[in-house]
Amino acid sequence: MRIRHPNNTALKLWYETHYRGLPVQIQRGPLVEDYLDRLHQTMLKALAAHPRTLAFRADLRLPDWMGVLNEFTHNALIQRFVDSFKSKVSHNRQVARQRLERFHETDVRYAWAREIGMHGKPHYHFAFFLNHDAFHTFGRFEPGLRNLFNYLHEAWASALKIPAQQAYGLVHFAEGGACHLKANDPQSVADFFYVASYLCKAATKQYGNGAHGFGCSRI
Repeated sequence: MRIRHPNNTALKLWYETHYRGLPVQIQRGPLVEDYLDRLHQTMLKALAAHPRTLAFRADLRLPDWMGVLNEFTHNALIQRFVDSFKSKVSHNRQVARQRLERFHETDVRYAWAREIGMHGKPHYHFAFFLNHDAFHTFGRFEPGLRNLFNYLHEAWASALKIPAQQAYGLVHFAEGGACHLKANDPQSVADFFYVASYLCKAATKQYGNGAHGFGCSRI
């Protein structure tokens, strides 16, 4: 029998080093099995749609000067960020369709986690899955270019309702957090699942206020 989460008995804790044969991070304590299952399903759906998938982790933080607002306790901020990012990706593909003889569409799949840091301030972790044939890199880490690096910063600025230039430095890419997954390459899948399993840790999440601490795309 799995041990139930003491702060949310609907959730089961995971203490083992592998989940469904894939390595996971347990250095910071147990993971939530329910979250691992949803992350795993999201990754499998991405690979079924795009056998070559660009998967990456991005961490989002609030500006130091911004206080803890009530909207940070529910999902409106996350939804604004996701909607803005998806819109930018969609526009990128529309431009490609007009300019290129051969182009590739992409779904945007993701998993996210909200964690509470010092002084009760939240921060957010994301794992994204895109078609590698449409996007194979973040692009240059330089403001103003039309690439994933800038789309993420601009979408986060939009969600926070601040000027885009104020968002630079608030989006961090985890070391080793970008992988080229291949449906026929189990090692690439295992490597990224290990990195992304960090989102599923039980520690630092908040329960009991009606907000979700973890979520995934529905497609």
